[in-house]
Amino acid sequence: MPKVASTPRVLVVDDDEAVRSFVARALQESGYEVVSAADGRDALRVVDGQARFDVCVLDVMMPGMTGDELGCLLRARDPDAKILYFTGFADRLFNDRTGLGAHEAFLDKPVTITGLREAVSLLLFGHTHGRPSRAKRVH
Repeated sequence: MPKVASTPRVLVVDDDEAVRSFVARALQESGYEVVSAADGRDALRVVDGQARFDVCVLDVMMPGMTGDELGCLLRARDPDAKILYFTGFADRLFNDRTGLGAHEAFLDKPVTITGLREAVSLLLFGHTHGRPSRAKRVH
């Protein structure tokens, strides 16, 4: 499993500016470094010009490229990519698939701040309580 950066990096992709801003702000307030993109093409440009993202938060229904299509492209570049899909159309996410892959999750819109933060934390750390605590070494 790839190591998570000291400040986890999150890519947020949504064609709705208000939703994109809400998600980015909620995650920034939780201590994540957030980069936003307005659609799939914009996201691919961002990914090409940036260091690796620890989690990608993708809207499913976007013009030009769906979140699922973008997720497949991101996973082709990084098979360990962690992807959180969020949508008001969960049925469309599962049109061409029977379930989610490893390191994938989804949230129904409208998302809550708590639900969003817990889902990102679960993907990153395996639990919903933020960063894992570091055990002190005893000598």
